[in-house]
Amino acid sequence: MSVPFRSHWSLDPEVVFLNHGSFGACPTAVLQRQSELRARLEAEPVRLLHREIEPLLDDARAALATFLDADADDLGFVPNATAGVSTVLRSLRFAPGDELLTTDHEYNASRNALDFVASQWGAKVVVAKLPWPVPSAQSVVDAVMPHVTPRTRLFLVDHVSSQTALVMPLEQLVAALRERGVETLVDGAHGPGMLPLSLRTLGAGYYTGNCHKWMCAPKGAALLHVRRDLQPAIKPLSVSHGHNSRRTDRSRFRLDFDWTGTHDPSAVLCVPEVIRFMGGLLPGGWPEAVSYTHLKKKKNYLE
Repeated sequence: MSVPFRSHWSLDPEVVFLNHGSFGACPTAVLQRQSELRARLEAEPVRLLHREIEPLLDDARAALATFLDADADDLGFVPNATAGVSTVLRSLRFAPGDELLTTDHEYNASRNALDFVASQWGAKVVVAKLPWPVPSAQSVVDAVMPHVTPRTRLFLVDHVSSQTALVMPLEQLVAALRERGVETLVDGAHGPGMLPLSLRTLGAGYYTGNCHKWMCAPKGAALLHVRRDLQPAIKPLSVSHGHNSRRTDRSRFRLDFDWTGTHDPSAVLCVPEVIRFMGGLLPGGWPEAVSYTHLKKKKNYLE
């Protein structure tokens, strides 16, 4: 990373930090915004968490929806993508003999969640082995689709595989599986900020992704996107007041996910600031930032 860019982060100058993909690193300007929000919270907790939280979350959701080309009403906030995967898997109902499909490149934490849920319902995890090295996007589709049967209920797939950095051909996979009546749960931990992403166009049933990795938000900011027709079945891991709320001004999905109990919301409330800040680092905005990080990853070093 060049000196002008490095100055925006508090990374140890003695360390060449190459592992941004694991936990990210947040710019100091965004951390300052988080500190301001925390000070505001602690100055009057009831005011922020009770009276002000909904419009603040609305602003954060609107900014994220624009960034990911999604409808804000289809977005919920979760602490990380692993929680997003478990949220969907723990909400869905299966039957003995149902098949839950994934690939041999799936992230370990998400695979553990899939195995656990399968064991709870007596379902079977089916693993599609992908060719390696992968010769083409179509070869991935060709490796997955023969494993789809009348008992297949869900397909869990990484957007970018943790072990191999393989970018999955999501558009082709989601479309092919929907033709067979199977919804896709995308573990997009690395997707937001790393790749061009239109959730509206993708059309996956479920997409969860981190904002703290390539978007550089504070830790604890992640999203769960659920297609509108599937939202009634999805509940947060912590079911709270939204479940029996009589309000009609918001969808049940938003009521459920906007309040899951007392927590520090400052990380997700920083999402608009991090989108603005990171988008202003280079003249070409976010498209140039994405291209720049791709170049550095290909060279496998930071200047």
